Amino acid sequence: MPTNVKIVTSDKAGKLKDEEGYPITPPSHWSFLAAGDAGVTRKVTARSECWRVVFKKGRRTMSKGIWAPTVSIQRAQQEMEATRSTETYQKQKVYNKKRREEKQQSYEVEFCQEVEKYLHFHATYQSIAKALSILVTKHAIPVGSGTVARTAMIPIEQRAAKAVIAWMRHQTTGYDHMKIAHIKGERRAVRRMLAEQSTKLLNHYRKGNPIPVTCPLKKALEKNILQQK
Repeated sequence: MPTNVKIVTSDKAGKLKDEEGYPITPPSHWSFLAAGDAGVTRKVTARSECWRVVFKKGRRTMSKGIWAPTVSIQRAQQEMEATRSTETYQKQKVYNKKRREEKQQSYEVEFCQEVEKYLHFHATYQSIAKALSILVTKHAIPVGSGTVARTAMIPIEQRAAKAVIAWMRHQTTGYDHMKIAHIKGERRAVRRMLAEQSTKLLNHYRKGNPIPVTCPLKKALEKNILQQK
């Protein structure tokens, strides 16, 4: 983080606090630039002192935007508007979009293959493995989904495994309706227990065991496939 960028937080009323929790007020000649325009934000933070307003979403720290001198924000916006109006920029924008789409499509195929490898179902249930791989991939792969599939912090085979367990947690267990005590580590313990249940369930398909009509995975697959028709 550049030394000119100070991290602050805001409460529900929008009042700002510094990293030590003390109330602070931005200077009168400053304005707030909401997150969303990375180009303008980069220009402002590269030139001026500013405050980045952050908040927690799960384990992630996200930015609401920055407070910075109004003149710096206006100058950066004018410069970006001029840049974006050029033919060169527009061509680059089209090229970048196409490249991102191709990269996304390639990753989707690769991820789906990794999910199927992780499932490793018996030959009897290969069609089910393919259907489940597609469902898990569609849920986990979208850009901005915030799922484990979007992180580069762990190998893709681990991402695939975690994505399967996450999908099953929501589709084959009562997790979404559970009342979990607000005790440190309790939610993680519940997830671990459900993950073990899901793994045992998957093992029946891996071994080729007969699957009863009451199988929660079988029901979840049928439900999702019907919804797509």
